[in-house]
Amino acid sequence: MLLLCSNDDGILARGLSCLERAARPLGEVFVVAPDREQSATSHSLTLHHPLRPVQLGENRWQVDGTPTDCVMLAIEQLMPRRPDFVLSGINHGPNMGEDVLYSGTVAAAMEGLALGVPSIAVSFAGRETIGAKESLLDEVVEPLNKLLAHLTSLPAFPAHTLFNVNIPGIPVAQIKGVKLTKLGRRTFSDSIAKMKDPWGRPIFWIGGGSVTWTAEEGTDVAAVREGYISVTPLHLDVTFQARLDDAETWWKAP
Repeated sequence: MLLLCSNDDGILARGLSCLERAARPLGEVFVVAPDREQSATSHSLTLHHPLRPVQLGENRWQVDGTPTDCVMLAIEQLMPRRPDFVLSGINHGPNMGEDVLYSGTVAAAMEGLALGVPSIAVSFAGRETIGAKESLLDEVVEPLNKLLAHLTSLPAFPAHTLFNVNIPGIPVAQIKGVKLTKLGRRTFSDSIAKMKDPWGRPIFWIGGGSVTWTAEEGTDVAAVREGYISVTPLHLDVTFQARLDDAETWWKAP
């Protein structure tokens, strides 16, 4: 089995290293990742300057582009053949609810799916200690290996589907199991800070603020809060099918 690993935290991220360690027992691993952090880049492509991939070692490349760039470039140019799976992560932070709309981690998996390759995005719903020799991220390598082995060996991997995995930020010994979930909801408040540059001109910084999660039963948010690994199936078709099904209640042809 040939596996492509990518991420949005950059080629040097500990999460990517942990994902590689979890993936290597499953087959040959090819790594193509951004040369710097690309969080919240969503499914963006670099169109206004060329990409310059740099080979760092056997089957290992860094790219001066987005996670989507990395997956497209890997599959269409750098890899000897199409991978059997695209694995993205491990993201340093959760990707639940509306996060999937912004996440570069999920976007890398989405690009794999768009190119016809089954894909899995993995995020860690906690924060590691910067500079620590060991972290909770290192602990998840073994259970993640078991989960990836299970998902990649499903008798019928669902067509047109990627799995979005969120691992709770707790010691592995406290993880209760795995739950199949739907997306929860989250709301940001006060996420734009107004400041001034050195010349007194107004600037605005997006980020920070507070987050409110809606953890309904069966959601990824609820599962992670309860100590479970959540696995959420996602797809590219964002059609609101229920609104098509009840169109007679609201639609009148022009």
